[in-house]
Amino acid sequence: MSDEDNQLTAEDIKRHLSDREWRLNNLYYIIDKKGNRVVFKLNPVQAYLHENLHNLNVVPKARQLGLTTFFSILFLDQILFSKNKTAGIICHRIEDVKKIFKNKIKFAWENLHPWLRSYIGEPTMETATEMRFGNGGTIFTSMTTRSQTLQYLLVSEFGYICKHAPDKAEEIVTGALNSIEQNQLAIIESTAQGREGYFYNFVMQGDKNEKSNSELTPIDWKLFFFPWYLEPEYKLANVVVIPEEMQKYFEKLLTRFGIALTNEQKGWYVKKQETLKEKIYEEFPSTLDECFMARIDGAYYAAEMDKVFTQNRIMRLPFDPNYRVDTYWDLGMDDMFVILLVQSVGPQIRFVDVYYNRGESLAHYVKWLEERGKQMGYRYGTHFLPHDVAVKELGTGTSRQEVLWKLGMRNIRIGKKIGINEGIDKVRMLFSRFYFDDEKTKKLTDALFEYRKDFDPKLGRFKDSPRHDQSSHFADPVRLLACEWREYLPEIEGVSQDQSVSFF
Repeated sequence: MSDEDNQLTAEDIKRHLSDREWRLNNLYYIIDKKGNRVVFKLNPVQAYLHENLHNLNVVPKARQLGLTTFFSILFLDQILFSKNKTAGIICHRIEDVKKIFKNKIKFAWENLHPWLRSYIGEPTMETATEMRFGNGGTIFTSMTTRSQTLQYLLVSEFGYICKHAPDKAEEIVTGALNSIEQNQLAIIESTAQGREGYFYNFVMQGDKNEKSNSELTPIDWKLFFFPWYLEPEYKLANVVVIPEEMQKYFEKLLTRFGIALTNEQKGWYVKKQETLKEKIYEEFPSTLDECFMARIDGAYYAAEMDKVFTQNRIMRLPFDPNYRVDTYWDLGMDDMFVILLVQSVGPQIRFVDVYYNRGESLAHYVKWLEERGKQMGYRYGTHFLPHDVAVKELGTGTSRQEVLWKLGMRNIRIGKKIGINEGIDKVRMLFSRFYFDDEKTKKLTDALFEYRKDFDPKLGRFKDSPRHDQSSHFADPVRLLACEWREYLPEIEGVSQDQSVSFF
């Protein structure tokens, strides 16, 4: 043992044994990033978690903040100093199951002070992934859920599991999470991989709960987000030239989010971004939204949405009452019904509002537009609808275009029928003009990130057609816009380019 070990005596331990924070900062040894055996000390992120954990916790995070190490030590401490408690860590890869148990849990146990190990007693059962103790405490790592009741559960890299093994994610949610007693502790932590699945949903629930400022119940998710710049080591002393686009990015972080970075932090981030490209958002997010910026395989607009985000074109978009609002529709019946509200301000195409619903009549959507227009001061221009709006329904012999006309909607323009891939190409050509309101059109921007090709599992490759899901209902009216949009000329002497503008 080292001199540092000998400084901690049995009397020291006895004196502080009932103090969990002292135990966490003095009793346990880990291997640090440099390969050294050191006493575990709570870093600022770990200390914040320790003080503020709820019953259900969801933690989107940057890499290498020590969260898996923290929870391994915390769980070991809990089962050693309580009776009949069970703690489990679910990992996404088999190599992590063994590595976490050996290098974090077992290492911490084997390096406890000899007096304390004697006081607790050796494990009554031990395998490569599990230990049991005489006080009834059990700690294990696994890739699967257990039928037994757990008091402490960590699911590591749940975002990866949701993306690559959705059946396993379903099993974890319905099995392991349900095995947690209502007043005990569960944590889901991960870097994010896409905007779908349980991890994204839990993060959004946690974000909603945080913004509501309401008291959490034991079955509400509490959100903890830890961005990359909280790690003190993420900086470079070398002088790094900051490209213009990255300067704009750092300016956005400061003006929009109050994130003030040092030159050393900016230099580190720039060098990381040069290597990781768009993966920087997944691995080292600066904001919660960035967690879910990772490109999705087969996504149609991945490169375009990267630029939208980096160039700060998702923003608090001011509505300009001097310009009319055009609408672009996706007509669903049983599926999602979407209306995009767009202002064309010179070369900019501004998505100022979105409405979506399902199972409602056309009268509902006309009424919503009327009421929304009065509420927000919208001056409607042209209502663009897809070509099938003119098709007469078999049951009534009336088209939906005729129904809208009877409901008082005027200035309807029916879009041309063109191929989907041709329409997607037209969208890409217009993408540099797109601006989005970050609050009222979040559902749209999420959909454009998610819009992707369908995948053929039998052939193991993507089809040359979109996957039909919720994102496609938002992408379809964008494609209609790209096929019908034209840049409006300035109004001259009160006469607009389009004389047919009318109102409800």
